Amino acid sequence: MDNDKRFVTGLDVGTENVRAVIASVSKNGEVAIVGYNEGKSAGMRKGIPANLAGPASSIDKMLGDAERMGGYDVRNAYVSINGSTVISTHTEGMIAVGTVEHEIDDQDLDRVEDVAVSGRIPANRTVLDVIPLEYALDGQGGIKDPLGMSGARLEMRANVISALTPNCENLKKATITADVQADRLIPSPVAAARAVLTEKQKENGVAVIDMGSSTTSIAIYEEGDLQYVGVVPAGSNNITNDLAIVLAIDPDLAEEIKTRFITGVFGSDKNPVIKLTKDGKERNFERKEVEAVVKARLEDIFAEVRKKLKAAKYDQRLPEGIILTGGGAKMRDIDQFAKEALEAAVKIGIPHGFDGVSDAVAKPEFATAVGLALIAAESGDLVVTQGKKSKKQGKKSSSSGSGSNPFGFIKKLFSKF
Repeated sequence: MDNDKRFVTGLDVGTENVRAVIASVSKNGEVAIVGYNEGKSAGMRKGIPANLAGPASSIDKMLGDAERMGGYDVRNAYVSINGSTVISTHTEGMIAVGTVEHEIDDQDLDRVEDVAVSGRIPANRTVLDVIPLEYALDGQGGIKDPLGMSGARLEMRANVISALTPNCENLKKATITADVQADRLIPSPVAAARAVLTEKQKENGVAVIDMGSSTTSIAIYEEGDLQYVGVVPAGSNNITNDLAIVLAIDPDLAEEIKTRFITGVFGSDKNPVIKLTKDGKERNFERKEVEAVVKARLEDIFAEVRKKLKAAKYDQRLPEGIILTGGGAKMRDIDQFAKEALEAAVKIGIPHGFDGVSDAVAKPEFATAVGLALIAAESGDLVVTQGKKSKKQGKKSSSSGSGSNPFGFIKKLFSKF
């Protein structure tokens, strides 16, 4: 092994897919992607483990090719966490540190953080991160880093990211079953933001919307800090399920129709019929009917996203606009639809900031896995050891599709057809 480098892994465990990115980190901090892979997920429902065997088996099988590509044995990883139980809570804390000549040290910062969190986050939730938004010394606010400053009273305003403890523990157990230690759990949109955003965007104000198969996650940044995290319990797979139900076809055929024939600019294709050959048989579908189903679900998802933006007080208040990531961002012209629905500038986010096999993972669906690896590279505490591992193979589990309608509009939709 090259002693001048260390190796880190980002593991994105989604409801529909699981992805991994292995990166090498040089002494001067340069990151190069040396291995990657993606595979079908199992045992996950709306970002939450429904059982342990399914995710463990999916991770185990998917990591094999990534390890062989990079030549390294993954033992640790930064892992994504998702689901509607991931929330952000703004809190405040204050401590007395001594006389006015006292210099603020690390212990003072730890104490005021404990005060800001203690009693404000329920006992059944695990704190994933505490983001200091602002400090104040003896009433003087607007301080970003008080370390070394003098004062008698220290206050902190913070954004605390947390998730239900059972979900966190079960996700960790699933990775351990696959012989991978989850050193840190990071919300999917936060990881994706690390891969696609610039410091300027974070400073001015920007949101990342990570469109997964069964969840749509939001992370909002302003003044360089993470201000808000929220999750909508619906994603691109809900569109597929709606098509399958309304058109009375199997989900695989519905997915093909969605990816091949539908764009975010409805009514742009003048051909009134969608023709698709499957198993030697030609099937015809009315484009107007198909587009009505897709549009109804997209309108519903982005209406919920806009509610989250309004709740966070950032609706139409993001100078850098919105960046779309995730598998759902692959839909053609989805940025155009989101622009109209959210009344904001929208772009597709492509991971950047690394070398190696960059073209292979420079895709919106890999944003979370790449971001996890980049965060791990900055932390300096993850090492992937070289060599081959005897990987145990669990029983193959089938994916658990959602098939649900979280916003209760499907009855109205059916009535149209």
